[in-house]
Amino acid sequence: MRFRHPDGTTVHLAYCTNVHPAETFDGVLAQLRDHCEPVRRRLGRDRLGIGLWLARDAARTLAADPSALRTLRDALDRRGLEVVTLNGFPYEGFGADEVKYRVYEPDWTDPERLEYTTALARVLTGLLPDDVTEGSISTLPLAWRTAPGPHRALDALRVLGERLDALAELTGRSVRVGLEPEPGCVVETTGDALAPLTAVGHPRIGVCVDTCHLATSFEDPHRALDALTAAGVPVVKAQLSAALHAGQPHLPEVRRALAAFAEPRFLHQTRTLTAAGLRGTDDLDAALTGDALPDAAPWRAHFHVPLHAAPAPPLTSTLPVLRAALARLAGGPRPLTRHLEVETYTWQALPPALRPRTRDRLADGIAAELTLARDLLTDLGLKELP
Repeated sequence: MRFRHPDGTTVHLAYCTNVHPAETFDGVLAQLRDHCEPVRRRLGRDRLGIGLWLARDAARTLAADPSALRTLRDALDRRGLEVVTLNGFPYEGFGADEVKYRVYEPDWTDPERLEYTTALARVLTGLLPDDVTEGSISTLPLAWRTAPGPHRALDALRVLGERLDALAELTGRSVRVGLEPEPGCVVETTGDALAPLTAVGHPRIGVCVDTCHLATSFEDPHRALDALTAAGVPVVKAQLSAALHAGQPHLPEVRRALAAFAEPRFLHQTRTLTAAGLRGTDDLDAALTGDALPDAAPWRAHFHVPLHAAPAPPLTSTLPVLRAALARLAGGPRPLTRHLEVETYTWQALPPALRPRTRDRLADGIAAELTLARDLLTDLGLKELP
């Protein structure tokens, strides 16, 4: 979906396909047929943007085989889909029964992360629509906090910047890569991103702001985005997502409601803001066990809940944080980013009663999220384009 900002800029809205498990090139083609095109049809659009996730094997196939890349491009065109952004955070196995800490491997201290991201950038230049010259890729925020040798990660990002420059020279198309701050990582907050990105100092490498992560870390969206702007760190893309919010975690009924969201597949880092600063656990299970996390103030958990459907009381979502962030990202005199991506990958990790049981129900939910995002953008004065 495309929107015209009052300053004349085109802003792209997509939804991320990491919600649909696929590890291979053939699996990606099946995603377009079984999921992405049905979402487009529900929205009544001739064209729909998707934030494509390409696992390692699919990325390698597309980077090495021009005919495969042409096949994918043709499939996108035929199904009324377009790609301006890729999700390069998960490397492989994102549809596994248990992902947890494995989503951070390989990290930016491992040469394979550089090679994977380089392959994604090459693929993206071949997928961009004819009238678009800039693409974006989101990536993990260097590494999980316990990883050794963070200086190697910065060296790898400098090499990446050189490769992106060479790619732009060769193709005439610019690809930018954004570190996606996430609780528990070396770069946990947008503030944590300032020093390493300033050290790297490359204009094609910036930040991907995920509004679920922003909220989970209790960051104020306006202060966070103002700090990035003041430091000259570009917002390469933004992921529109909402976290799980518990206002009174000391109450037994709130604990019971939270326990329904504790599940074995993904990591759900949980945070609370105390007088001494941010406190947290690596997963929701740990927060609910004993006194691992103070419960005198609200808790927020890294669980991407559907944008249009907040959890039932006594829980809610951090949609207000998303609204505030989007107002700053897209509602000012000029947009801070031109690439927006709805990223609710946890549909099948929701409590059983809330999970979509069929492809049709999942498509309905994704379309509803995109409709909400569209309405937020038009309320900010952007005009939806055909």
